[in-house]
This record gives sequence, structure tokens and C-alpha cells, in this order.
Amino acid sequence: MQPETAARPDEPRNPPVAESRSLSTWLERHRSGLLGFAGIVVVLVIWQVSTGTGLADPSFSSNPLRIAKAEADLFRTGEIYPYLKASGLEMLWGLLIIIIAGIPIGLIRGRSRVLHDLTEPWVNILYSTPYVIVIPILIFWSGIGNTSRIVVIVWAGILPLVINVTTGVRNLDRDYIRVATVFCTPRLTFLRSVALPATLPYILAGVRLAIGRALVGAIVAELFLGNNGLGYYVQNSTTNSNIDGAMAGVVIIAVVALLLNWGVRLIERRFTHWAEAQ
Repeated sequence: MQPETAARPDEPRNPPVAESRSLSTWLERHRSGLLGFAGIVVVLVIWQVSTGTGLADPSFSSNPLRIAKAEADLFRTGEIYPYLKASGLEMLWGLLIIIIAGIPIGLIRGRSRVLHDLTEPWVNILYSTPYVIVIPILIFWSGIGNTSRIVVIVWAGILPLVINVTTGVRNLDRDYIRVATVFCTPRLTFLRSVALPATLPYILAGVRLAIGRALVGAIVAELFLGNNGLGYYVQNSTTNSNIDGAMAGVVIIAVVALLLNWGVRLIERRFTHWAEAQ
């Protein structure tokens, strides 16, 4: 009998088993995303089939294929770009004001018990009041223009950020406060060098909430106050019975919201991984 040939050292042992383990690891890691994608596909297929078989009227409900065609036409002809630009600028200015004003307000309010108690009723009132009902007052004050729309965006988005930052400062680790007290750290230095980095997870969570509410505020403002923007485009398309175009506008708004949310999540993972370790 001839002896069995020994496997070469560089030859992988049981490659099919290794590939199977790698595939199952990949599936387990992306399980949530794959299930979410499958859920979206199932709903779209049911929607398409229901309009194709006559269960739903595509003139009123459109369908995924017609929406995809309308979406492609919007970008091919460039019709959607002015609306995207208008909404993007409003969101940019609104979010800048929200972040620049909201973070310092939350830090100071969280550090000062007197200021916190003085402002707590107003924060609760403004947070609980639907900003839609003040739009007629904003029109009276600022007219129908960019200023009114940005005010609505700021109103919608700043309070979640302020509340989150305030909560973060009030839940600071006592050791940080003791060390700062021992070294007689000035208040401004404490806020900048201790409270700000320590509350970063609360700040980014507040920014994520603020972006979602600010986007809703922007669309609502464009519905009531706008002659441009994605909200105005959807309303105008619906008024003209262009349901495919209106649904295409809704899809663009949803994609913008998902991208903004995804971007903030990436920043959270990059800068607040230490908080998860704690």
C-alpha cells in the first residue's frame, strides 16, 4: 500500500466548512438589515400585484413601477432639483441654528438648577404644543417666506436637543464634578472641557431626534407657507392629480430622512463608542 499523500501546509483544510461558517456569520451580523429589506420588498410586491390585478386603482394609489418611472423622470429632466435645493437650504439653516443654540442652552440649563427650574414649565409647554397651530401667527409676524419656514424648523427641532443635553449634564458622573471642584475649574472651562465631551452621547442622540423633527417641520412649513421645496412639490402634484409625482416626492423625503439618520448614527459610533463600553 502506498502511504496517503500529506496535505500541504498552505492548503486550507475543509474549505466548504469555513465558507459555510463565514456565510452564517455574515447572515447573523446583517440579520436585522436583511429582514428589514425583505419586509420592504414584500410590501412593494403586494402593492404592485394589488394594482395589477385590479384590487387597487393605480390612478389613486399609484404603484412601485410607476413611482420608479416618475422618480427617474424627475431626476432626468432636472425638475426636482430646485425643490431639493430649497428644502436643503432651509434644513441647513434650521439645523445650524438648532445645534449652535441648542447645545449651549442645554449645557447651561443642565448646570444651573435655578435656570432649569425657571424654564422647565416653558420647555414642557412649548414641547407639548403642536407647532402647526402657531403657523398663522408666524405668517402675521414674518409673512410667507424663508424666515417663517426656518422659524418653524427651529421650533420643531431645538427642544429635543435642549432636553437631551440638559438631561446629560444633570446625569454627569459625580467623580467628574468632584475633580473639577477640587481643581477650582472655572464654570466656562467646566462646560467646555468636562460637560461637553461627557454628554456627547446625549448630544448626538438629541441631534438625531432634532433632525427628524426638523425635517417634519420643514415639510409642514412648505405645505402651509411655501412656494418651493419638497413639501410644496408633493402638495402641488397632488392638487394636479399627479399621484405618481407626489409619491415620488414622498420617496425622496423618506430617503433624505434615512440618509440624515444614518449619518448621525455613523458619527455616534465613531465618537461615542466609549459610552457603550462604560
